[in-house]
Amino acid sequence: MEWGRAMGELSTAIDHLDTEDVSEIPRTQLAEQLLELHWQMARLQAQIARRTGIRLP
Repeated sequence: MEWGRAMGELSTAIDHLDTEDVSEIPRTQLAEQLLELHWQMARLQAQIARRTGIRLP
């Protein structure tokens, strides 16, 4: 069930950023949100690689 949770978190993070007017977000908060989104995407990529047997060189 971890797969579904990860996809849900990623989708929520993207939706959250999509609905915000970035000009209203303090730069520090925006940077934190973007870093969190990056890490969520990296975790998801790692899960996909483990499940499919794909390994990066």
